[in-house]
Amino acid sequence: MSKRRFGRVRKLPSGRYQARYPGPDGVDRPAPQTFATKKEAEIWLSKKETEIHEGDWINPDLGKVSFKEYGTAWVEERPGLRPKTVQLYEGLLRIHLIPTFGNRTIAEVKEPHVRKWRKTLLDNGVGPVTVAKAYRLLKAIFNTAVSDGLIKSNPCKIKGAGREDSPERPVLTVKQVFTLADSIEPRFRMLVLLATFASLRWGELAALQRRNIDLEAGTIRVVATTTELKDGSITLGPPKSDAGKRVVSIPAMLLPGLKAHMETYAERGDEGHVFVGPKGAKLRRANFTRVWAAALRKAGLSGIHFHDLRHTGNDLAARSGASLRDLMTRMGHSTTRAALIYQHTAMERDRAIADALGKLAEEAITKQDQEGSGT
Repeated sequence: MSKRRFGRVRKLPSGRYQARYPGPDGVDRPAPQTFATKKEAEIWLSKKETEIHEGDWINPDLGKVSFKEYGTAWVEERPGLRPKTVQLYEGLLRIHLIPTFGNRTIAEVKEPHVRKWRKTLLDNGVGPVTVAKAYRLLKAIFNTAVSDGLIKSNPCKIKGAGREDSPERPVLTVKQVFTLADSIEPRFRMLVLLATFASLRWGELAALQRRNIDLEAGTIRVVATTTELKDGSITLGPPKSDAGKRVVSIPAMLLPGLKAHMETYAERGDEGHVFVGPKGAKLRRANFTRVWAAALRKAGLSGIHFHDLRHTGNDLAARSGASLRDLMTRMGHSTTRAALIYQHTAMERDRAIADALGKLAEEAITKQDQEGSGT
């Protein structure tokens, strides 16, 4: 019987076959599993030889680091992460990833494990948006493991699993927006109106300073945003993308009210914040929740989140005929995805209007024909 030129196969007492081969590092290594037949073991050795020859060999010892250790280090080593992003990643790791994968090595996690983990989360009532975020983080960690040469391929291969399909949020009417603005404490009236008609985020409004507002030009320069962490601290930093730094025009009808607000409620000095609490403290969501709930009750509204004001403003901008680029600039987005959603919605509404007009025209023509024929 001829001797194999690469590796060797031996029959075990169990009747199964074991394959061993010399790695490029000089270490004699066994296959990670045994085989039912000698032929299967030889085929595996041939594939491993080709792998080594083509430079695709991965040292299996490198993938023996635990997922908990590697994932935790992954978050710590990411450059430029915002504090809130670090907080999010640490929470996803602790609550949704480490309980399942923590004690496995990086190399041990396979596609079936990822599929089962995702299904279990969804079956246990974890929200689809949270599951999508956790999946994206898991995939990112394994992408780095591939780049580091720890594993050959990423086990996260579920199509669309990282996509967030958030439920459609309500869009307020212009009348509802002003009713809400008139129902909230006066110092927060312009907060409601600018969130809507300037499409500003909560963090952007909380970070707004006097020097960022040009009443003569009717513009707001967005250069910073606040982030509230779980420990109660507030950080001030730039928007998360360059597109977030922008100049937004304010509807002229809001300028007198904004001027009055700055004279009455804003902090003094160029660096004074435009929106502060009754005692001069920085805006905090936790403190604002009570004020917001009271305003909703007074306005006869329910189920409305503060972010729905920006959503409403974006919708109004799309319906005003704004182009895709106009929407992206005003919203502070660097990609077309969100803007396309609003533009598509506006087109659907425009089509509905056109269809309704067509129906009215058809009814009028039919009525005219009937009157003309005397029927």
